[in-house]
Amino acid sequence: MSLAAAIPVIGKVIDKLFPDANKAQEAKAELTQMLLNGELDELEQQAGVIKAEAQGEGWLQRSWRPIVMLVFTALVVCRWMGWSAPNLSEEVELKLFSIIQLGIGGYIASRGVEKVTRTWKG
Repeated sequence: MSLAAAIPVIGKVIDKLFPDANKAQEAKAELTQMLLNGELDELEQQAGVIKAEAQGEGWLQRSWRPIVMLVFTALVVCRWMGWSAPNLSEEVELKLFSIIQLGIGGYIASRGVEKVTRTWKG
């Protein structure tokens, strides 16, 4: 099912998530605008890539995203515990944390897309 075809289903979900009818209408309008701008097509393509990776034949192909997130988490924990390279400047550390935040945000968003896709197909 394409995202465009799922709009009526998503509309019903939005109605349940937003008890206030005005807020629900705003969310639906924003969703429609995203659809018209082609933003949802891009999300659908990204979800397809993630799905293909998750169904891949190789263990590494299926697992690289969770592995990367575990490494990022370990880096944050190490820094929090005071274990970091002595020659790293604060500027470099902040850039690395920005990359980690971006990665975590992307991972969370991709997991959300996967769950929504399963709900549509379920």
